[in-house]
Amino acid sequence: MGFVKEFKEFAVKGNAIDLAVGVIIGGAFGAIVNSIIDDLIMPIVGALIGKPDFSSLYWVIKGSVPEGALLEDARQVADASIFAYGSFITAAINFLLLALVIFWMVKGINKLKKAKEEAPEAPEAPAEPSKEEILLGEIRDLLKEKK
Repeated sequence: MGFVKEFKEFAVKGNAIDLAVGVIIGGAFGAIVNSIIDDLIMPIVGALIGKPDFSSLYWVIKGSVPEGALLEDARQVADASIFAYGSFITAAINFLLLALVIFWMVKGINKLKKAKEEAPEAPEAPAEPSKEEILLGEIRDLLKEKK
């Protein structure tokens, strides 16, 4: 019975719920970052240097693969050993672009936080005097009148 109660406390309290929210938000954030890369950055990169897709690049280590064969066709050759380095290059470029976009986003968020922290706060309105201060002020005024 203790295990069920302990598990229920874990699942209902903050730890598991915070983790679930983090995973959901992370997935949504991943979709945003992928869209930034695929829809905004890659078209610009493609216009400047061409579409950087190296996934079809490979090197034949062993076997006889026809010259100029696509990677999928080269992998179908029975006696061929294929070193497909192009997919790795494409994945590495995508990772670097993703890291760059996330860096810019985090840098922008940190800049906004810093600006908010450094912004001068509105001066507080003077506090209403306490009853004692009002009474002391009245006594002072009365003493001034007697002189």
